[in-house]
Amino acid sequence: MPPTTVGLLTGLLLGIAWVIGGFDAFCGVALLGAVGYVVGKVAAGQLDLTQYLGGGARRGSP
Repeated sequence: MPPTTVGLLTGLLLGIAWVIGGFDAFCGVALLGAVGYVVGKVAAGQLDLTQYLGGGARRGSP
């Protein structure tokens, strides 16, 4: 799916969440969407978080 289509659908879903649930629901949906995006990138191997999580420092230690 092209990134423009994903962006369009994301915007529409955020707008629906805001209309139905108010600003709190909008923020919740946006936060969970961002978390899902990061998890998807990590699962696909396109994002490496070991630098930020401290996992890389233990590899070189005897």
